[in-house]
Amino acid sequence: MNQSQGQQTSEGRHEDDAALADFLASLMDYTPTIPDELVEHYLGKSGFQCPDVRLIRLVAVATQKFIADVATDALQHCKARQSTIVKDKRDKQQKDKRLTLTMDDLSKSLREYGVNVKHQDYFADSPSAGLDPASREE
Repeated sequence: MNQSQGQQTSEGRHEDDAALADFLASLMDYTPTIPDELVEHYLGKSGFQCPDVRLIRLVAVATQKFIADVATDALQHCKARQSTIVKDKRDKQQKDKRLTLTMDDLSKSLREYGVNVKHQDYFADSPSAGLDPASREE
């Protein structure tokens, strides 16, 4: 490696270090959607302890990004599923354009990120099964 390449590499590394330092400093002023205490709790459950709030907030930002990506993908699955409705049913649903996100939509989205969600089918003997006995009207 000649001298000019060495200087460019050193300058690039210095710029990267400066950008990283600026980013970490900006995390001190940022309030993430996911509270620091919640992130610390789950990091602690996994055996990770860190007194640096910047790192906790970095994990919170990464988690927030992950959740947003999963939700966006699930919405796309929901839209694709509801666009495949047969035409005669579509006429009835033109009035109601609300989307209904299902567990299947969420499961497909999470599967793309390597998270496998298994949910059992729910069977009930009666419409009031699973309700609090005090709230049942029989």
